[in-house]
Amino acid sequence: MKVTVDEAKCCGAGQCVLIAPEVFDQREEDGIVILLDPEPGEDQHVLVREAAAVCPAAAIELSA
Repeated sequence: MKVTVDEAKCCGAGQCVLIAPEVFDQREEDGIVILLDPEPGEDQHVLVREAAAVCPAAAIELSA
């Protein structure tokens, strides 16, 4: 799994960080997503899919 984020779309809701903190973080100054791990291990896949699904701005994209 490869993860990409569109910072321009991100609204800083932080749901991704709450769901998958090993993969996502937020910038201190504005809350915009920071991708910590663009190719998370298989143990993180379920959480990353959930984070992408609940992102209100659809800023997280997943590919094989």
